[in-house]
Amino acid sequence: MTKQSNFAIAFYALLSLVILNLTSCKNQQPFLQNAESLTISEGFKNPLGFYNAAPTFSWNLPVETDVKSQSAYQIVVASNPDLLPNKADLWDSKKQVSEQSTFIAYAGKNLNSRQKVYWQVKYWNQENVESNWSEINHFELGLLNNKDWKAQWIGIDTAKDSIRGREKVLIHKPQYLRKVFDLTNEVASARLYITAKGVFDVSINGENVSDDVMSPGFTTYDKRIETLTYDVTALVKSGQNAIGVELASGWHSGRLLWGTTPWDNTISPKFLAQLEITMKDGSKETIVTDNSWKGMTNGPLQFAEIYDGEIYNENLEIPNWSTNNFDDKDWSPVEVAIIEDNVKLEPKRHTTVKGKLVLTPQEITEKDGGIIFDLKQNMVGVPLVKVPMKKGDTLKIRFSEMLSPDGTFYTKNYRSAHSTDYFIAAQDGDIEYMPKFTFHGFRFVELSGFDTSKEPSKSWVKGIVLYSDFDDNGTFTSSHDKLNKLQSNIVWGLRGNFLDIPTDCPQRNERLGWTGDAQVFGPTSMFNADVYKFWASWLQSVREAQLQDGAIPWTVPDSRGNKIASSGWGDVCTVIPWKIYMRTGDTRILEENFEMMQNWLEYHKLKSKKYISNMMSFSDWLQPHPENGDTKGDTSLNLIGTAYFAYSAKLTAQAAKVLGKKEEQAKYHTLYKTIAKAFENEFFDENGKIKGVTETQTSYLLALAFDLLPESKQQIAKSNLLEKIKEADNHLRTGFLGTPLLSQVLDEMGEIDLMYKLLFNETYPSWFYSINQGATTIWERWNSYSKTEGFNPQNMNSLNHYAYGAIGEWMYERVAGIAPLEAGYKKIRISPIPNEKLTSASAILNTPYGKVSSSWKLENNTFQLETTIPPNTTATIIIPANVKEELRLNGETFKQDSNVKLINAKNGFYEIMVPSGTYSFQSSIK
Repeated sequence: MTKQSNFAIAFYALLSLVILNLTSCKNQQPFLQNAESLTISEGFKNPLGFYNAAPTFSWNLPVETDVKSQSAYQIVVASNPDLLPNKADLWDSKKQVSEQSTFIAYAGKNLNSRQKVYWQVKYWNQENVESNWSEINHFELGLLNNKDWKAQWIGIDTAKDSIRGREKVLIHKPQYLRKVFDLTNEVASARLYITAKGVFDVSINGENVSDDVMSPGFTTYDKRIETLTYDVTALVKSGQNAIGVELASGWHSGRLLWGTTPWDNTISPKFLAQLEITMKDGSKETIVTDNSWKGMTNGPLQFAEIYDGEIYNENLEIPNWSTNNFDDKDWSPVEVAIIEDNVKLEPKRHTTVKGKLVLTPQEITEKDGGIIFDLKQNMVGVPLVKVPMKKGDTLKIRFSEMLSPDGTFYTKNYRSAHSTDYFIAAQDGDIEYMPKFTFHGFRFVELSGFDTSKEPSKSWVKGIVLYSDFDDNGTFTSSHDKLNKLQSNIVWGLRGNFLDIPTDCPQRNERLGWTGDAQVFGPTSMFNADVYKFWASWLQSVREAQLQDGAIPWTVPDSRGNKIASSGWGDVCTVIPWKIYMRTGDTRILEENFEMMQNWLEYHKLKSKKYISNMMSFSDWLQPHPENGDTKGDTSLNLIGTAYFAYSAKLTAQAAKVLGKKEEQAKYHTLYKTIAKAFENEFFDENGKIKGVTETQTSYLLALAFDLLPESKQQIAKSNLLEKIKEADNHLRTGFLGTPLLSQVLDEMGEIDLMYKLLFNETYPSWFYSINQGATTIWERWNSYSKTEGFNPQNMNSLNHYAYGAIGEWMYERVAGIAPLEAGYKKIRISPIPNEKLTSASAILNTPYGKVSSSWKLENNTFQLETTIPPNTTATIIIPANVKEELRLNGETFKQDSNVKLINAKNGFYEIMVPSGTYSFQSSIK
């Protein structure tokens, strides 16, 4: 064979290899980037002690140019990470042709208490190109059933002392409880399952188990108590161990407004714990609360109440009491009680309260022998004090939301809440103290009783901000300083009143889950914070609190035990599930609450005659300038009740449609129409004007917002609404129920400029009025304080009350311009409306599909809009413009193509439909 033929053979072999490789590369395209932000159910990421054995799965697609949408997915679930992705033993969804990437229901083998579960997902994009598998995520179930508990309730009998405090409520002394146990083998893993009738803090071998605060939280204690799970593997060791628990009254056994509860708070606080340990040799040990534990009440924490504060005596400190190096021979045996079958023990289904932020004083002043520290921000939490003291002296720590004009503390609005902490020093020197089983609403902290020979310092006090452990969900900013301040006040109002439950106020002798406040603020909260799990958990308490006749108590958990409901307040059970569904797209929130919605409608029927409501009502609570002088305002309670009866029927019909319940949908839609007709006949004349009751802004807002009038009367009703606003010198006259509807209705009427005027008003009543008076949170009343007239004389005068913060929904949806066109933001509307008082505004929002943003500015009649639409969604973008002028997209003259389509160009707007991506538009306004 010649050299030439050898060369030819080698050449053709090499050529064949190249062709083979090219063919292989063509057939095996590189995988797409993997899915991100994996969560289960209401947004949990790798939770421990999870509550749901039938979770749902969600993920985001990566933000990359070749992933516009999803065409299919596959989920694999296993009992061991080594089995993923190819040997999933719990569930393999197989390839599912679907765009759905949120809230996909688990459909595998039954899961059990304590089970640890691992999962992955991959997707195919719009061109059927496959992605890499995601990272492995996991969750571990808690104890799901009462029968999983081998422990017993234990505690010291603190009721025997019969100490009565304010309002003659039984005072329970804080308890210290402990147990020593031995382990003979090396520890592989350990889980502590724990809860309390009261609030607790737990340590193992002298080390805190967690930084949770006020655990386990506030629920309908006669129906359900939440349990917590902690991984304590690093704290438990071979040999002798000790576990110690501090236990106080909390919400369960402390005093609450009205002084009575459906549960028995005269019984001493108890706690329940089960420590389950797996050894390295595979053996197991379980330590439970039983009669082998010991306890005492003469520890340093002598008093702890939510409303009244703490008393801490350093002289009574017990060194090493939660370690095995302690002699407890003088401690007493504990009382033991069995687990009740009628009260469910269930894992906590939202996040615990934690210290989330730290504020430092900006100013200090001296007044009447005390030092006042100004944090410059009304907050909710506790102080961390580091103060010089002399032996035997008592440090007194007082709190106030504002100062009186003479510089003294304004505490009238705390009512009977003493809201004061005391620390008794055991020796000379610096002390460090932070209350554990209380919380306060305050901007100002006053210290007295410290070592007066020392120069006061700002470093003496820090404000530890407490709220349920959620993250921000969105941001909003603009070119207007007071609008930005309003946004800040809304956020701080949310933080202050989302301490385990949605409260009406955080400072006075109340701090309860008022349903009306929650109903109006819920939608705004979803923009600002990741609170889906928070609301879902509270709605479970609402279901549990619902009475047999369908009534929803004024407050949830129900701390009063009577059987009266209020329209607009009880309707939280239909409004919040629907609003959450629209924000998330998760049908489970409707499934869970549908029966409650139906039962509430039955109560509405019970409290109506010929479909006209006579239900008790707080009406348009705290309407400004009421003609009748009543805190309930001037709007007829029958009108309000009938309007909400119709609205709840409408929402229940809509929920039935989503859930595929055709018969119920027809039933409740017919009911809604019937009530609407009765409403029209009873309260409106033939000209579309209110009759028979006082004509108010809110009466028209309810009729229009809830679509209760025929088209023939709507236009006149709108004109009458505008006339009522004009009569008020273009100011609002709305209370808790009317205010959230004001922006919605005026927006739908096209009265955007008027809504902006109301928003930017500086004089009372307005949102900016409180800012002009120095507010750093939303107030309960439009006029809680005036620089010229002082404090509102009413003692019901919270300076941290989120209800009027409901305007934040319009700020996100209209000022910044981000709104859902379809549940869960599967379809998005970007439609900001500029105003002469604004030159720019922007918002970023985390949706179930990822981040969406809208940022606009107006310069020299040129409108510029930057927006990002997340993968697997589409958006309609509405751009204000002179449509006779050029529209530019990404720096070039706009030309529609197969992706970006022009829908409309008229009435001063361009309407564009786009897939996911980032876009920059530029238009001429004039």
